[in-house]
Amino acid sequence: MEPQSVISAYPITLSLAFLLGFISRQAGLPPLVGFLVAGFVFHGFGLQADPTIEIVADLGVTLLLFTIGLKLKLKNLARPEVWAGATAHALITVLIFGLALTLFATMGIQAFAGMDLAEATLVGFALCFSSTVFAVKILEEKGESLSLHGRTAVGILIMQDIFAVAFLTASTGQLPSLWAVPLLAVLVIIRPAIYYILDNCGHGELLPMFGLFAALAIGVASFDLVGLKDDLGALALGMLLANNKRASEISDKLFSLKELFLVGFFVQIGLGGLPGWEDIGLAVFLVMLVPLKTVLFFILLTRLRLRARSSFLASLSLANYSEFGLIVAAVGVSNGWMDPSWMLIIAIALSISFMTAAPLNQMAHQLYKLSHNYLQRYETDERHPEEQPIDLGSAVVAIFGMGRVGSGAYDFIRGDFGDLVVGVESNANKVNEHLTKGRRVVHGDATDPDFWTRARHDNLEMVLLAMPEQQTNLYALKQLKEAGFSGYIAALALFPDDARDLEEAGAQVAFNLYEEAGAGFAAEVEPLLGEMLGGIPRKNWSNEP
Repeated sequence: MEPQSVISAYPITLSLAFLLGFISRQAGLPPLVGFLVAGFVFHGFGLQADPTIEIVADLGVTLLLFTIGLKLKLKNLARPEVWAGATAHALITVLIFGLALTLFATMGIQAFAGMDLAEATLVGFALCFSSTVFAVKILEEKGESLSLHGRTAVGILIMQDIFAVAFLTASTGQLPSLWAVPLLAVLVIIRPAIYYILDNCGHGELLPMFGLFAALAIGVASFDLVGLKDDLGALALGMLLANNKRASEISDKLFSLKELFLVGFFVQIGLGGLPGWEDIGLAVFLVMLVPLKTVLFFILLTRLRLRARSSFLASLSLANYSEFGLIVAAVGVSNGWMDPSWMLIIAIALSISFMTAAPLNQMAHQLYKLSHNYLQRYETDERHPEEQPIDLGSAVVAIFGMGRVGSGAYDFIRGDFGDLVVGVESNANKVNEHLTKGRRVVHGDATDPDFWTRARHDNLEMVLLAMPEQQTNLYALKQLKEAGFSGYIAALALFPDDARDLEEAGAQVAFNLYEEAGAGFAAEVEPLLGEMLGGIPRKNWSNEP
């Protein structure tokens, strides 16, 4: 009887992969940890990979590169803490890890026997990456994607992705055809046409279909045609679309699809074989090196003028290994540059690093509060432009979170009370947009324990918490109370239980966004409705004549 493939047994394999992914999520870990374990289980039962799994895995990697390209805006990478921090960290990490592994090999340690400097350097390169998927999810869950430390972490991750892409390009060992340069020129020329199609796709099912069309039919196919690595075509098309106003919307639409296809990538790794005790021991050893990566990030970011808090939070979100490291390892194995066992070892180390990083990131603010007196010793005297002292002036009311709701509240209060209101926003780009519209908005982070030591707020009597994330509002509320603020606090909530939690935490009032929006909408049309009903008193409105 021939061995059964994973796909042919899909009712069972799909169920088990989902179950293990669900268990991982309930444990506070990324589901991909469960998918990797599922691959091990499938291998243990004698199931084998087949071409379909490989196609799914390749699609996952291709869409990952495409969505990375959608975020590649060069202006966001031009900040020193991003390009210099990422570059210095990668060089130092590869140097330290490569030399250490080579030293272990020369010392005769069995686990590293036969490893030369080239292989050790490649392993070190694979380990220098941090997980984009993990960091983005953690930052989004905490509502910190647009904060300085969130943008810094994501910028560093994108720089690391560029390093990986450069490696993937060089790994082919082939010169592109003479048509490569004309192809890139053609893509730039037809960009307006691509933009036109994108702008007219609407917001439904056509939008993710356009993403697949751009990544695969244009990017992958055209690059393969001229002898370039086809995956890089997806990255190039993403970069071509990055400046379009709908780039982030495409990325959001493709996010679940990309994650689904990446399931195949992690299952495929697990199908490669069960780890032995030596593999697990080496993986644990690699995880013990993660603190070195984290400390190095912290030191570099503080040297680049970020405050201790921003450096600490950004470094914690990068305290893991990366799925891109696995892609680098896969290329190394396929080219014979790396022993195949390292693919499995790095995969296990990646999973364990997620297990340790997840709870640390959930407690990040508490950990900083416990250690901020010590960590602040590493700050430089010169401050990053976005971390200068905050002047709230003579404001009586401060609105934290200047999105649609916060902006509406600001305009309403300013219309009645003049310049006694100030907005506080963690996204520097949004701050600039508000300033151009004549609003008085300062750059600050409501979850920052040091905010009140940086802000001059002698006249402040009321705070409105209008940030979209419940946990962010709750944490900001806690900071307010611990800072001794005794004024009036109102907070925004999306659900009734959220409103109750905010009020129990100390808010005088919590507004349910959907209920209040409905009431406000009805209040706007009430006068018109009264006219339509012929001036009938409101209490007598009914279907009766």
